[in-house]
Amino acid sequence: MTRTHWHKNIPDRERLIFALDVPDVEQALQLVDRLDDAVVFYKIGLELFMSGAYFELAAELKGRGKRVFADLKLFDIPATVGRAVAQLARHEVDFLTVHGNDAMLEAAVAAGGKTGILAVTALTSLDRGDLDDLGFACDVEALVLSRARRALALGCAGVVSSGLEAQALRADVDHALVVVCPGIRPVDNREQDGSDQKRTLSAAQALAGGADYLVVGRPIRDAEDPRAAALSIQEDINSFFK
Repeated sequence: MTRTHWHKNIPDRERLIFALDVPDVEQALQLVDRLDDAVVFYKIGLELFMSGAYFELAAELKGRGKRVFADLKLFDIPATVGRAVAQLARHEVDFLTVHGNDAMLEAAVAAGGKTGILAVTALTSLDRGDLDDLGFACDVEALVLSRARRALALGCAGVVSSGLEAQALRADVDHALVVVCPGIRPVDNREQDGSDQKRTLSAAQALAGGADYLVVGRPIRDAEDPRAAALSIQEDINSFFK
């Protein structure tokens, strides 16, 4: 499929973001070594943050020419969020997630420098019943669109959103918005992987809907051959754009 008017000029190999969800830096670097050139972009989240060597890992990845997505979902009073973002931005991470209201996002953008702020719209582990419990009267798509419009207006680089909402985002929100989609599963294991992601798509489905970046974790991490699994997804991405 050829690129549409909303597909950005992102190198195809950088569209895959591997979620480096392991408990310590040693295991993380072992995976990075195994994956080698199959992965360019890495997401490092709360589990590794609690390991005590988060910034050392970020620096190692950047030193290897990798891109880094700090998925920390900051949520605090705006001043604290701003100061935390300023600290993180010194480490030259490419993306950082903030899971808060307009004032928090605004503070994050002001302090982010070259770090792109990604607003979390609705966690992909939530379904309609979960949103009801949380007191959201609107449906998931309406919530995602509302948060995306506000995030872009506040200067965020983009949003984290299920691929299921990507098409609506492309139809309703300025195409400058970067859409990062977690919960991507190869077609053959989306039903049986025991995931806590309730709203998932394949790589091709998410790209066709409007995703710019695809976040993949378990299907690569838990594969018998992680590098082969990553290369298979890279091939899906390359094939989509041919």
